[in-house]
Amino acid sequence: MKITQKSIESYREQIIHHSQELVKIKSVEAAPQPGMPFGEGINSALNYMLNLAEEMGFETVNVDGYAGHADFGQGDEIVAVLVHLDVVPEGSDWDYPPYGAEVHDGLLYGRGIVDDKGPAVASLFAMKALKDEGFKPNKKIRLIFGTDEESGWKDLEVYFKKYPKPETGFSPDASFPLIHGEKGIQIFTLESLWNQADGNVVIKSLKGGNAPNMVPDHAEALLVANEEMKLALVESWRTYTLTTGYQIELDQVEGDMLVTAKGVSAHGSTPEKGVNAVSQLLLFLQQCPGLSKEAKTVLDDFAKYIGVEVNGQSIGCGVEDDVSGKLIFNVGMMTGDAERLSLTINTRYPITVAGESVINGVEKALEASSLTLRLIEDVAPLYVPKEDDLVQKLMKVYREETGDMAGEPITIGGGTYARALGKGVAFGPLLPGREELAHQKNECMAVDDLVMVTKIYAKALELLTS
Repeated sequence: MKITQKSIESYREQIIHHSQELVKIKSVEAAPQPGMPFGEGINSALNYMLNLAEEMGFETVNVDGYAGHADFGQGDEIVAVLVHLDVVPEGSDWDYPPYGAEVHDGLLYGRGIVDDKGPAVASLFAMKALKDEGFKPNKKIRLIFGTDEESGWKDLEVYFKKYPKPETGFSPDASFPLIHGEKGIQIFTLESLWNQADGNVVIKSLKGGNAPNMVPDHAEALLVANEEMKLALVESWRTYTLTTGYQIELDQVEGDMLVTAKGVSAHGSTPEKGVNAVSQLLLFLQQCPGLSKEAKTVLDDFAKYIGVEVNGQSIGCGVEDDVSGKLIFNVGMMTGDAERLSLTINTRYPITVAGESVINGVEKALEASSLTLRLIEDVAPLYVPKEDDLVQKLMKVYREETGDMAGEPITIGGGTYARALGKGVAFGPLLPGREELAHQKNECMAVDDLVMVTKIYAKALELLTS
């Protein structure tokens, strides 16, 4: 059987419509409600896709609001496609409404259209195309809808207690040609207490960032100071911004001084593509006059061990390997008040490096500092050799459908649901030459690409289950 571009094209308007409707649902993690473990928005997105799959004639299951799946075919052997319906917060400064799902110049804009709602819709329509053409898979195709990929993967933890973990499959949540290796992922906090009693300028509050795996585009600090010190702060701000070019504003709010840093959001796996507002704010505060001795020490330590570095070289984890390159270090979130500072760090460590050695390196580097580490999460790396049959089959489909014979499987710093399988890889949806905008403002995907990847996924599922 041959799925053609013409047959997939017949679904174009439906693919666009359902992608738009899904993007319009603000599925950012929120407070849990009965039957909605990650909030109402995520639950709405899950129900939307399960209802759509059921309307197409697929058997569906909802696992207590944590996750769900749609099945096509019979048998105990399962080829899985793992997608997620939750999204990171939208951030700021979009050209078009982040949940408007508007199409401009052939591009569909919206938070999650690339990561991972467009691919979720494309995968479902790939199954529909096979079903409508009369294809009979020799293995069961299972499209799994996750809801907590951007946070703690609690969804899959619950799901796999009720349903077996498929041995093989892919996650359409990265880029083409194919991702056969993903770095390990860690989240930890760096914390410090500070006594500001001896300061003429007191840091009253600090906040910045939306998620560990995003480069923060906004950060702010509220400072308490007398009139003399306010003038000194203004002078310090003027000199610092002229010298560095950092986008930092200083305003007076109800008698206090509000410092606001503006950055550029990016995915936490590619912090070099963004501008970290938290780092810029803390570096500005470091040189401010009138701070307490302890606050100055903590900020000095931040500048010494982290600053604006994105590879962890000064904090004892600047490791790398030949398979996947350098460790990636992102300061994702910040909170603080007059008594403490807390930073949430997201690292992506090389495939051949042990996660424990990364933590040990940071702790050793910080032995004489004011900062202490608390590990929150450590997810092991993923690696499937290029010679593996799964990789070879998917690359065959990619090359046949795109004509790109030069593209080779790669490794990335990002993390996908592929590592939740016995053997899995990430496969699309971003085609070569397209700008990577996941977790950034103006996230968008070409409508033509949505249709193209639907065909690629249909052909891939056909080959994997024939």
